[in-house]
Amino acid sequence: MGETAMSAALVCAGAAVWLMGGWHSGSRRAHLLLAGGGVVGSGPPAWRRWAGLSRSIRGRLRIEWWAPVAGLVLGVLGSSVLPVVAGAAGVPVLRRVRLAGEARRARERRGDAVIALCSALAGEVRAGRQPGEALLRAARDSGGLGEAQEQAPVLAAARFGGDVPGALAVAARQPGADGLLGLAACWRVAVDRGAGLAAGLDRLEAALRAERDQRAEFRAQLAGSRATAVMLAALPALGILLGAALGADPLHVLLHTGAGLGCLLVGGVLEGLGLWWALRIVRGAETA
Repeated sequence: MGETAMSAALVCAGAAVWLMGGWHSGSRRAHLLLAGGGVVGSGPPAWRRWAGLSRSIRGRLRIEWWAPVAGLVLGVLGSSVLPVVAGAAGVPVLRRVRLAGEARRARERRGDAVIALCSALAGEVRAGRQPGEALLRAARDSGGLGEAQEQAPVLAAARFGGDVPGALAVAARQPGADGLLGLAACWRVAVDRGAGLAAGLDRLEAALRAERDQRAEFRAQLAGSRATAVMLAALPALGILLGAALGADPLHVLLHTGAGLGCLLVGGVLEGLGLWWALRIVRGAETA
């Protein structure tokens, strides 16, 4: 039983490395970089076809569906249905984590697009175009106004002389598009007081870039704390693997004895609370 558990652990570790990009993903990226983006051979044609197939499978399978797979493997090894149930229960949790990550990346991309919009708009204004025409061109080139339904009122106001600052304020309600409020303020000051729109846009762009860089630096500083929390959360699994290697059969003890089930329940609750608390501290620091 111990050898079987160790074999399953090696298979799971190989699958994890495969999901993260393969054993030699770093060397492949280095070869591609040194080759200037060209095609670099990475083995026989059959191996390259298998690598392409694996990347396609990783792109199609969501991360949450690996939870029931892991639960099924542990259920077979431990001859119990409890890991299968736990794996199925982990699907909505992992889905929520994935969706939160996708939303964060979408906010970051929209923030970068707003910065690009300010830069392009300043360049168009300096080129001698009227603000309305400049905004139309800059929005088309940068995509900083967001989705089509969100940018349509802004473009219509710029084209027909409407309330551009008001339309920008509405578009700024999109996640990550807060910088459009600054653009609306610059537009209003330039129209009402005759101030230079390009100069205000330059200052706005610099402020948005500084804020983005500060968030990135702070997130990098918190990466160590987040990784520590995840590593501590993985220690119980490492203990189970070590117990299996020593022939103690921890899966049988945890899944088929009263004391083991009690330890599993209490340990799972404490593990979840500890991980939740650690990540809550990190998220609170990011929000602040």
